[in-house]
Amino acid sequence: MKFLLKNVHLPDNLETEWEKMTDIYIEDGLIAEIGPSLNKDADRIINGSGLVASPGFIDLHVHLREPGGEKKETIETGTKAAAKGGFTTIAAMPNTRPVPDTKEQLDWLQDRIAQTAVIRVLPYASITLRELGRELTNFKELKESGAFAFTDDGVGVQSAAMMLEAMKKAAALDMVIVAHCEEDSLINKGCVHEGSFSKKNNLAGIPSVCECVHIARDVLLAEAAGCHYHVCHISTKESVRAVRDAKRAGIRVTAEVTPHHLLMSEEDIPGLDANYKMNPPLRSKEDQLALIEGLLDGTIDFIATDHAPHTEEEKAWGMEKAPFGITGLETAFPLLYTHLVEKGICTLMELIEYLTIKPARAFGLPYGTLEVGGPADLVLLDLEEEKEINPNEFLSKGKNNPFGGWKCKGWPVLTVAGGEIVWEMERKEAFIR
Repeated sequence: MKFLLKNVHLPDNLETEWEKMTDIYIEDGLIAEIGPSLNKDADRIINGSGLVASPGFIDLHVHLREPGGEKKETIETGTKAAAKGGFTTIAAMPNTRPVPDTKEQLDWLQDRIAQTAVIRVLPYASITLRELGRELTNFKELKESGAFAFTDDGVGVQSAAMMLEAMKKAAALDMVIVAHCEEDSLINKGCVHEGSFSKKNNLAGIPSVCECVHIARDVLLAEAAGCHYHVCHISTKESVRAVRDAKRAGIRVTAEVTPHHLLMSEEDIPGLDANYKMNPPLRSKEDQLALIEGLLDGTIDFIATDHAPHTEEEKAWGMEKAPFGITGLETAFPLLYTHLVEKGICTLMELIEYLTIKPARAFGLPYGTLEVGGPADLVLLDLEEEKEINPNEFLSKGKNNPFGGWKCKGWPVLTVAGGEIVWEMERKEAFIR
């Protein structure tokens, strides 16, 4: 398919050259030409006047639930939700049933992705069989079957000896070990952060040290193994300090942070609403501010949603019994644009980099830019579009989101993945043809 985006703005010149517009010509899945006033034969011409063209967003921490959790989400519904949120590349976590821990299971998953995904999906494989922490998977075989990286996300690898051995095997294959950092002996059956909210509501709390001790352990193991080690959904000030110190020591460590940990703390939990229950939990205000600082100074490399859909019935079990997790793919950009860019905490270009080129660079992916000859993965953003978040309008099966009713600006209006339009908002002013 050939199509032409007319009169779009590029984010790198918005602050000084809002009047400057350009065209983007897409052919055979690639960006064929970028420049002003292009005159091309196209199957469709899209009027992008007033819209910003960004590289398609990249989310390296998503739960698609398939196989085994299709009541919560499927590869099809999850990738449609991602496309609506402006994401064109996502990485699927392996805490499914069965786990992608063998060549046969990963091959099945790859086939299912090819059949039903509307955007690019990079599948993680697990570090240990069934994510039980007892026996390592066959890293070489899984890499050959297309594993993106290795993680037991959802559970921390408890044995230091096993984690070291995993890191050595991953390093030998030039693969990344990705860690959900949680020391089981310190969880204390908690359902929220151990702090003011837990005390007020007489709930068991998860202490900050539960996360940061695993990070401190693992960065030293990564140094010994010569491995690239990545920290999932960092949430505490001590964790930020551990990663910062490790980077200063030359250890190859990267880290991600979620939109909800950047924008909320335990002080924002209105009551015993399980839509505010996630793991790691919302921490203190001091932790929230440390995460923002860590993102701005480069300690934290990029933003990932940790999109974790659950059924309404499960979340109705209440704060203590409901599963951890919230959805995030369809709300990430407008939330971050409204509460980071509009408030002057970071620039639009910086936010786009946290969602595109920075995750791509951290994992050596050839995506995240708008370049002639590169893949036609992009999203058109309307920075003036303002509306309330309504979980009932999500394409995701999961409606478990604490941001319902929040009014946000900066919504994706059209997403292109691999040269195909995979999502388009109905607009008052229709696109051309």
